[in-house]
Amino acid sequence: MAVIRPFCAVRPAVEYADKVAALPYDVYNRAEAKKEVEREPLSFLAIDRAETQFEDSVSVYAPEVYAKAKELFEERISQGIFVEDKQSAYYIYQLEMNGRTQTGIAACASVDDYLDGTIKKHENTREEKEQDRIRHVDTLSAQTGPIFLAYRSQATINQLVSEIMETQEPLYDFTAADGIAHRMWKVTEEAVTTLQEAFAGIQEIYIADGHHRAASAVKVGLKRRKEHPDYDGTEEFNYFLSVLFPDDQLMIMDYNRCVKDLHGLTKEAFLKAVEECFDVTVLDGAKHPQVKGQITMYLENRWYLLQAKQELLAITDPVAALDVSLLQEYLLKPVLGIEDPRTDERIDFIGGIRGLEELERRVKTDMTVAFAMYPTSIGELFAVADAGLLMPPKSTWFEPKLRSGLLMHRI
Repeated sequence: MAVIRPFCAVRPAVEYADKVAALPYDVYNRAEAKKEVEREPLSFLAIDRAETQFEDSVSVYAPEVYAKAKELFEERISQGIFVEDKQSAYYIYQLEMNGRTQTGIAACASVDDYLDGTIKKHENTREEKEQDRIRHVDTLSAQTGPIFLAYRSQATINQLVSEIMETQEPLYDFTAADGIAHRMWKVTEEAVTTLQEAFAGIQEIYIADGHHRAASAVKVGLKRRKEHPDYDGTEEFNYFLSVLFPDDQLMIMDYNRCVKDLHGLTKEAFLKAVEECFDVTVLDGAKHPQVKGQITMYLENRWYLLQAKQELLAITDPVAALDVSLLQEYLLKPVLGIEDPRTDERIDFIGGIRGLEELERRVKTDMTVAFAMYPTSIGELFAVADAGLLMPPKSTWFEPKLRSGLLMHRI
């Protein structure tokens, strides 16, 4: 039984929402973040990535960077740029991309549900990435980047969400510079109890995106428990900011790979080695894979279709059967010598939102071969998490991305 509870949000005043809303902190490098904050000084990146307020000689992990984030956060509250809701509520958050919508519920999920596995993971986290967000959340005493959670669609919740959107004016309604529309409704008091009861009947919730943010929020919660040994479980630090989406509304895009060289092989020897496990066909142009078990490959100005052979398609282990696993175990590792894609500097990963043109560009500039993947499905993600297993790195690319700064949670 999942505990998904309403909360008192800190959020932008309506007239500032489109200026404040920012893509997640980790999609930018330092230079890109600084450029974005220069373009829009009210962007939440100024708080999420407070090193943008300093010279590049200052470490992104310097104590003064986290202190500046807190200063800006409190300053914008005092200036009225952010407002603090006094009554606990859920918030409906709808994103629209290319005419397709997905609608989630912003709420607070339970630290204990994360710890006992009610909220399921499918990725490992890295300590160094966690530490930055732990310090950020702990210094601000606020969670500022929502965790993207998914659950199996429930008719009761869907119906209630639809009724609220049909009968209420949205709190926010704007289109960001990248063309993604964002709409938000505050759930009225009478609907809060109904939603809370509906979520209580859900047995499994899954982290779709934001494993590091979730782990960091939980560790801050555990730190606060140690600091307050008399805690009773109702304190805000026992919960973390999330947006929960029904699985049938989510879109996972391909997460593609490119490799710097052919590991000493000629083109002919490389293609022969690939044919050990894949049927290889020359294509007449750039094409995405059309079904599971297909990969398209770009090499020396030509596209190829790689079709996994039948014995690979017969694999039933939920991790080993993933297309990204088939590529890794039967091509990248044995043929190209990529033993650990997490650490090997010869491989890079490209989100599907960039298109096949980006794969071609990389091969023509700094790489030798690129692979376009068939997207991992939400069902595959659930199967891996249900089995208590972990996906290979860079298996899923979700679009559209949640914006930071639209809802924040004080702890």
